Amino acid sequence: MTQAKAAVIRSDLDIVIARTLARDTAKALGFGAIDQARIATAVSELARNIFLYAGTGSITVREVERQSRKGIEIVCEDQGPGIPDIDLVMQDGYSTSRGMGMGLPGAKRLMDEFDIRSHEGEGTTIVCRKWRT
Repeated sequence: MTQAKAAVIRSDLDIVIARTLARDTAKALGFGAIDQARIATAVSELARNIFLYAGTGSITVREVERQSRKGIEIVCEDQGPGIPDIDLVMQDGYSTSRGMGMGLPGAKRLMDEFDIRSHEGEGTTIVCRKWRT
């Protein structure tokens, strides 16, 4: 198993660093080019959300194994304001920033597993996984 690697998110540059970290880890774990791009895109969106809404946070990338399947796990954590209505932000087309990002629903579609927990005033944690086929 590879060791977990983390990126602190505080700036636009950190979003690029997190995206590259995820892509490089996925490549090292044997994911194909299309899945590498999916993982990198999801991480880019999640890191952008940390920067825009929480100001700072972290993204941790690690190898995971379940029932002899290998995959990648991404944990995104912040201590920002939290998400008051998770069901609302998980709707396609919902945006608070009027941006062209794909939002959390898009990030979820790119991954195989996606779990979001958020508490107002405490922050948000998202754990997502992609399994190698």
